[in-house]
Amino acid sequence: MSTSVMEELKRLASVDLFEECQKQDAFVGRPFYLDFDRLRLMSNDKWKRSVGGVPAGAFLLALYNGEPGIDEAILLRVLRPTKLPTDDDMVMAMVDHYKEAPREESGAPLDSYTRAEFQFSGLECRVIGTFYRNGNGIIRFAGDLDNFYAPHNYKVVKPSGKVLEYIVNFREDGIPGGKGDERIGKVRYSSSMRHHPGDEVPVYVTALDFLGKRTALFGMTRTGKSNSVKKIIQATVGISKSGVKIKDEPIKPVGQIIFDINGEYANANQQDEGTAIFEQYPHDVTRYSVLEKPGFRVMKLNFYRSLEEGHALLATLLAEDKSDYTKAFCNIDWTAPDRQDFAATARYAVRRAVYFACLKAAGFPDGGMRVTFSANKEIRESGIDGLHGIDPSSGLPLEEAISWFTTAYENLNGGPFAAYKKKNGRDWADEDTQILMRFLTRRPKPGGAANESGFRKLIPHRNLHTATVGKPFEDEIVELLRDGKIVILDLSQGNPQIQRTYSERVSTRIFNDGMQHFIDNTLSNFIQMYFEEAHNLFPRKDDKDLSQIYNRLAKEGQKLRIGLCYATQEVSSISSSILKNTQNWFVSHLNNRDELRELDKYYDFEDFTDSLRRTIDKGFIRLKTDSNTFIVPIQVDPFRVAAS
Repeated sequence: MSTSVMEELKRLASVDLFEECQKQDAFVGRPFYLDFDRLRLMSNDKWKRSVGGVPAGAFLLALYNGEPGIDEAILLRVLRPTKLPTDDDMVMAMVDHYKEAPREESGAPLDSYTRAEFQFSGLECRVIGTFYRNGNGIIRFAGDLDNFYAPHNYKVVKPSGKVLEYIVNFREDGIPGGKGDERIGKVRYSSSMRHHPGDEVPVYVTALDFLGKRTALFGMTRTGKSNSVKKIIQATVGISKSGVKIKDEPIKPVGQIIFDINGEYANANQQDEGTAIFEQYPHDVTRYSVLEKPGFRVMKLNFYRSLEEGHALLATLLAEDKSDYTKAFCNIDWTAPDRQDFAATARYAVRRAVYFACLKAAGFPDGGMRVTFSANKEIRESGIDGLHGIDPSSGLPLEEAISWFTTAYENLNGGPFAAYKKKNGRDWADEDTQILMRFLTRRPKPGGAANESGFRKLIPHRNLHTATVGKPFEDEIVELLRDGKIVILDLSQGNPQIQRTYSERVSTRIFNDGMQHFIDNTLSNFIQMYFEEAHNLFPRKDDKDLSQIYNRLAKEGQKLRIGLCYATQEVSSISSSILKNTQNWFVSHLNNRDELRELDKYYDFEDFTDSLRRTIDKGFIRLKTDSNTFIVPIQVDPFRVAAS
C-alpha cells in the first residue's frame, strides 16, 4: 500500500460518523414506515435537489433523534419510488390543473400551497444494517436491526464526502488501514454523473479479502472485468512485499497464476496501453505457451521421459473417443511394480517398450533412444524372421522395436508364444501389452487386417511433445508459484480441448501440492488462480460431478491457501457449488434476464437488477467483498503501472 493510501485511511479511521452527520446539511426526508427490512420515507423536490439528487442504489442514513445520548444510524439503500397516502389526491389535483389549460406549455399558474404539495414524493429503501456506538465508545456496524422505533424518531440524510467514504470503507473491525489496502475505485450510483462530477469518494479493498478466497467477476465483454483482475493482481503483489502477518505469521510471497484463454495478459495489445502484467512485473512473471515463441516457455512434455504424465495427457485428450480399444489404451496402469518382483518388472519393461514404439510410430521424436526388455530363448531362436537372433535385452532402437512388436503380435497365437503360454500358464504379453500391440499394429487381433486407426490417433498431439530432457512443466509452474512468482499460461492458440486439458492438469497439480502441504502440516504460501472466460473451463451449472478439480478448489481451496478468481459473461454457466462458495463479487453490465435471475440468489444483488441491465458503462461495478457486509456500487479505477 502506498504511503498516501495509508495516511488517508488512518485519517478516515479517526472520523466520528455521528458528529460528522450532524455537521452536514444533507436532509432528504422523514420516514413514515419502518420495519426490519424496509423503510419508506417522504421526500421533497427541494430536499432532493439540495443533496444532488437521490438515485436508485444510493446510500442514505436514518439518524435516530429520539432519546438523547443514543448514537444509532440505520444504513439504507434507495430502491424505488413508493406511494404516499396522499398521492391519489395529488394526482386528481394535477389532472384537474392540466384540464384547465391543456394547450398551454406551462399551464395556469400554481399557487404556492399547491406547488409545495406537488413536490412531495415517497421513496422505498432497503434496510442494510445499523451503525451504533458500543459500550466502549467504538463505532460498530451490524448487518441487521435489533430493534426499531416509531418512524417519527428518525430523520433521513444522504451521506457524502467523508461520511460516505467512512460508510463504504467500513469493515468488520472498523476502517481498514493496514498494509495490503489499495484503492479500487470511487463510489458511483448511476450512469449519469451530472449531479456530482467532482464529488469523488474513494473506495479501498484489502488484499486479505482475496487471499485463499473465491472471487467472481461477471459482466459482458468490454465492461471492465480484465481491468478489475489487474487491480486485484496489483493489490496481491503489494501485500506479498508488505510483511503483513496472519495469526502472527508473516505472509510469504504470494504465487499467482493466470489461465489466459484469450492471450490478453500474456501478450501486449492495444487495450493495455503499456499496462500488461508481464511488462509491469518483468522480473516476477514467467509466461508459458502451447507454441514455441520468443519470451515464452513451452508447455510441452517429453513423453518418453515423463511416461505417466504424458500418457495421462493423451488419455485426457482421447477421453471423448468412444472406441473400446482406445478406452483400453487410456486406462492402462503405469504404476511401477516392486523391484523385487522380477516377473512383474519384466512385464512392465515390455509394456513400456510397446508404448514407446506407439509414440515413435505416431511421429514423436525420440532423440535416438533405445528400449530394453527381455524375450525368452525360444522367441530369440524361433526361426521367425524379425524375431530370430534378436536379443531385446541388449537394447533396440525404436524403429527396430516397432518391427519386433509387429512381428510378435502377428505370431502371438502360435509358435514360441503358444509354447510359452502352455509352459507358464499365461500369455507372454499380458493384457495391457496386447492392448498396446493392437494400438501399434492397428490390427484388432493377431494376424488380422490393419483396419483400425490405432497409433494414428496420437499424431494430432505430437506437437505437445519435446525431445529435450527436463522436468514436467507442471512441476516447474508449482516451483515458481511457491517462490511467489506470477505465471501466465497463454492458452489462446490451443483448441478448446487443449485449453481444458492443460487448465485441468495444472490446476490438479497445484491442488495436489497444496493438499500435500496440508497433510504434512507445513505452512505454505498463498497461491491465487485467475481464470478468464471461465465458462469455457468450469463445470456447467447442471453438472453433478462435485469431484471435478474446479469444484474441489472452490470447496477445499481455502484450507489449502489456494484462492480462485474467475471471470465470465454467464452467471448461469458456473456450477452452483462454486457460486455458493464465492466470497467476493465484481458485477458489471449483464443484458440477460436469465443471468440476472441467477445473480438475484446471492446477497442483495436483486437491488441492482434493473440498473445492471440498463447501464453499460465500462468499469461500473457492484462490489461485494468478504470483509464488507453490503454491496457498494463503484467505478473501478483504470489499471495503472505502479511507480518503481
